[in-house]
Amino acid sequence: MFMYFPTNYVWSLAVVATLNNGGYIDEVDRACKPVLLASQNGDDAGTAELYAAWAAVADRLVAKAQDDEAHGRRVGSGETYYRASLYTSQSERLQSPKWEGRNAAYQKSIDLLLKHVELSRIPLTRVEIPYEGASLPGYFYRAPGDGPHPVIIQWNGLDSTKEMMYYSGFPAMLAERGISTLMVDTPGSGEALRLRGLTARYDTEVWASAIVDWIEQNASELDADPDQVGIVGWSLGGYYAPRAAAFEKRLKLAVAWGANHDWAAVQEARRNREGENPVPHYWDHVFWVWGVDNMTEFIEKTSRMHLNGIADKITVPLLITHGAGDRQIPVKYAHETYEQAVNSPNRELRIFDDPEGGTEHISIDNMPYVAGIIADWVAETFSSRQRIR
Repeated sequence: MFMYFPTNYVWSLAVVATLNNGGYIDEVDRACKPVLLASQNGDDAGTAELYAAWAAVADRLVAKAQDDEAHGRRVGSGETYYRASLYTSQSERLQSPKWEGRNAAYQKSIDLLLKHVELSRIPLTRVEIPYEGASLPGYFYRAPGDGPHPVIIQWNGLDSTKEMMYYSGFPAMLAERGISTLMVDTPGSGEALRLRGLTARYDTEVWASAIVDWIEQNASELDADPDQVGIVGWSLGGYYAPRAAAFEKRLKLAVAWGANHDWAAVQEARRNREGENPVPHYWDHVFWVWGVDNMTEFIEKTSRMHLNGIADKITVPLLITHGAGDRQIPVKYAHETYEQAVNSPNRELRIFDDPEGGTEHISIDNMPYVAGIIADWVAETFSSRQRIR
């Protein structure tokens, strides 16, 4: 992986994600240079300084986008708002939950992205999915042409957002293959956590059922095929999505984009300083996600975060992808999910290693390449089901 900050994996991860999601190398370099020295003080120190450096670049882009918009340069303005949103989002992700500017920074990333969507005429709409007296925020990316279209539900991991799902280009890849995407901030992630206070839980089939209910109820408006709904989850979503597919039988396929067979065990390893963290301020972050304030309560709430005794309940096609050199989640967990998913009628394990690339966590070091492979598997699996029907 490209280590812009040679001694800081977590900060470098944000750089790689940004470059693979459409960031310009000169702009990213200008955002990072001011904090090169700060990066040597560990993951946690200097993250507010890092945000300020990235925000300065984003704000210059916003000024350009506004000028372009005022002069009727719709295309250029839309493209520029996109990168401003991307830089804001990636630098917000690295902040402490206790940083007072965090919600405002996150809202800024949303507002800039929606300006891009409007000006670039992206077929994306905001949606609200009823969930236990509240609602889950999402984006629906509609596939072109006559439907009804299959739908992929896309879920976050521990620290990403629905905006990052859009930046990845994966929904656009699926749309090119005739598949719509519903990106959802589930409890414990993105807008659901930051702006609504909805915290995570282990039994993710509850979220899945609420989302599939919503798709069925709105299938006509969405031009969706309610019998062709699958789920893709990356990072911690590599636990969330297979768990959901094991119990929510209306899901017709599942993808673990980065296996996460035993997240509870990974937390014990992190307590022993084994492996890399995905974000700075790690324990503050996971306590925030789970709505706890001490380690005892956190361990209790997450003790069932594993797929042992669960994976064998998956009865739909399952794709598991993993980077051979993943520094956060050991590759052994990909093999465990595959070995236990004995009742999946079409299970596939795809390990990415050198020289192919995609060896890091969720293959973020070669993300567009791996995203295309996953999109092809999804399209081929839906097509096969359609022929059988």
